Amino acid sequence: MTNVMVKIGGLLTTVQDNGRIGYQKYGITQAGIMDVESYRYANALVGNSPDAAVLEINYMGPELIFEEDTMIAVTGADCLLTINGEEVAMNESHLVPAGGSLRFVQMRKGVRSYLAFGGEIDVPEVNGSKSTFFKGHIGGFEGRQLKPKDILRLRSPKPFKKRVLAAEFKPTLSQDVTLRVVMGPQDDYFTDEGIKTFLGDSPYTVTKYADRMGYRLDGAEISFKEGADIISDGTAMGAIQVPKDGKPIILMADRQTTGGYTKIATVISADLPIVAQLAGNAKIHFVALSLEEAAEVGKRFREKIERAEQYLA
Repeated sequence: MTNVMVKIGGLLTTVQDNGRIGYQKYGITQAGIMDVESYRYANALVGNSPDAAVLEINYMGPELIFEEDTMIAVTGADCLLTINGEEVAMNESHLVPAGGSLRFVQMRKGVRSYLAFGGEIDVPEVNGSKSTFFKGHIGGFEGRQLKPKDILRLRSPKPFKKRVLAAEFKPTLSQDVTLRVVMGPQDDYFTDEGIKTFLGDSPYTVTKYADRMGYRLDGAEISFKEGADIISDGTAMGAIQVPKDGKPIILMADRQTTGGYTKIATVISADLPIVAQLAGNAKIHFVALSLEEAAEVGKRFREKIERAEQYLA
């Protein structure tokens, strides 16, 4: 067992893993990581299992002090990182010496990073997950984000091994993106003109109302045949709700379990990591794929992650 002391908590630093799968039917939010690709790479870089808990760091990162030598890796948003004041590279494993500090100085591109430790974050599982749903005070470190003077405990430390993620696996971070979607399940509630607007040439803009629950977008209004309300049904990560103002909302990890607004489309799983790295004022275009096309893209996405994990093993 080793201790990691939080000197600076950052803006929103939480323990996350794959989330609470299978509990939405009980009204329990899934939570979990926003960017699965960066999450999986971080764990691979320190030799963890693919579903091990990590720290998800949003916008402004923490400073941590390590009691013992500890292997770490950081992926996701492009950060300026230092160990004992010396800059170190993203997407590589590093050894923080006993008494040493890891500091997230600045996020230069993207908004979410993932810090994996060579070992296991020692927090209780709730409904099969260590993920933090901080709005509900569930899971993670006392159900909340980290703050100064917290002590995070690590079990089963792993010996240091240098690993570097190959350039071919590193995601491209952009704030002007095209997201692939599968239309539905309520696309028949929209006019032909509304569908054309959604998939049109004019981009949507990420507003300041963008967080782990969802991304509100601004842009051309999408027109309905009758109205925006439906009988509440289940939500999926990446589902795009359109309330009565005609402006889309992309639902993310901390989304509500059910919703009563029409869902025009769903962002495919391979593009959710792109959404997770979008900041305010980012530009989004949508393009529709068939179910078959989306399945093929998803298969290639999963294979890419698995190749990276094999490369780093």
